[in-house]
Amino acid sequence: MSNLARKLEQERHEQHQHQHNPKHEPIIIKRRASITPGEKFLVLLFVGLVLLGAIKIVASSYTMYHANIEIQKTQAKIEEQVKLNSDLHVQVEELSTYERIWEKAKDLGLTLDQNSVKSVQD
Repeated sequence: MSNLARKLEQERHEQHQHQHNPKHEPIIIKRRASITPGEKFLVLLFVGLVLLGAIKIVASSYTMYHANIEIQKTQAKIEEQVKLNSDLHVQVEELSTYERIWEKAKDLGLTLDQNSVKSVQD
C-alpha cells in the first residue's frame, strides 16, 4: 500500500472510531462570556460618575455665565456713575467761580464795603 492509501485508511479508521466511541472524544462546552453583577455595578457606577461630572461642569459654566453678566452690568453702572460724578464736578467748578458768586450777591442786594473787610495776616 502506498503512503497516501494508508493515510486515507487511517483517517477513515479514526473517523469511524470517533463516531462509535464518543467516550474518548473530549467534550467542549462553549460558554458565552457573561457580565457578572459586580461588573455591571462597576460599569453603572462609572457611567453615573461621568454623568454627574458632566452635569456639575455644565452647572458651573451656567453659574459663571450669569456671574459674568452681573459683573458686566455692574461695570456699566459704575462707568455711568463715574461719568455723572465727573459732569457734576465740572458743574460745581463752573458755579463756584468768583464772578458768579459776586453776581448772585449783587442780585440779593449785598454790597462790598472796603471798610468792613478785614484782612488776616499770616
